[in-house]
Amino acid sequence: MRDTRESRLLLVLLIAIAFALITVDIRGGEDSPVDGARQAAATVFGPIEDGVSTAVDPIGNAVSAIRDSGERHDRLAALEKENAALKAELGSDDRNRSRVRQLDKMLKTAANGQYGIKGAEVIAIGAAQGFSWTVTIDIGSKEGIKRDMTVLNGDGLVGRVTTVAPNTATVLLASDPDFTVGTRMEATDELGFASGQGDRPLRVELLNGKAKVKKGDRLVTFGSEADKPFVPGVPVGVVSRVDPSGGDLTRTIYVRPYVGFTKLDIVGVVVEAPRRDPRDTVLPDKPKPTPTPTVTVTVTPSAAAPTDGQPQEQ
Repeated sequence: MRDTRESRLLLVLLIAIAFALITVDIRGGEDSPVDGARQAAATVFGPIEDGVSTAVDPIGNAVSAIRDSGERHDRLAALEKENAALKAELGSDDRNRSRVRQLDKMLKTAANGQYGIKGAEVIAIGAAQGFSWTVTIDIGSKEGIKRDMTVLNGDGLVGRVTTVAPNTATVLLASDPDFTVGTRMEATDELGFASGQGDRPLRVELLNGKAKVKKGDRLVTFGSEADKPFVPGVPVGVVSRVDPSGGDLTRTIYVRPYVGFTKLDIVGVVVEAPRRDPRDTVLPDKPKPTPTPTVTVTVTPSAAAPTDGQPQEQ
């Protein structure tokens, strides 16, 4: 296209329309008037993203091995056996070894929480149909994925499913500013609500303004009614900062999430909730404190001290 006055005007018009759509989408939230267009786009572009991912990714079979793990822990033994066979098949490539470790860790997380999960791969960062902190995964309604399902990995809470197409789904990450999840403190059971802040720590408002909390305390998901969008007991993160209470009705703390949202690869969608709240059992083992070295100083006299109280002769 030539650089004419008409072409420049058209470019300006298209940019203005794009910004207008972004504004409408952000203000609308889940009830956005462009949600229908977003779902349509997911249906159109999802198979393309999925196809490209399948064509270039040799570990697809490894993830598909846990796609049918929704029948709870009675399939874990079979899955572990399949996973062991896949390890031998994948060989010694560094990337594949890393992904196998992710699969192992996620299976252990699912087993500890008694979550029925379907494994998936992240095939796109930032959905083509939105402007939020999202990822696209390579399973959708054909595999039983529905809106408002919890998404986790071996480290903890990843997010929740927001849009579902036949072969793909969009996951809103816990780091998104529009994301909110109920939380429960380990041991003290103090309840709160965590919100995303992009690349900054999660902001948590504890319902008890006088709650005793300190740096290093840990949180898990509290769970939702009917377990949607969140199942209970999924690790959220570690307290990194505590604001002074100041006599307010609530207390603000900041939490470093367990999940690294900028390096997601293998995830699991919870398709079946646990029969009972796993409480804190899914949290990782606390690191053992490093012992403080003890230094013993022994003083050796250079000469024997006099015994009669008289100074020694020089």
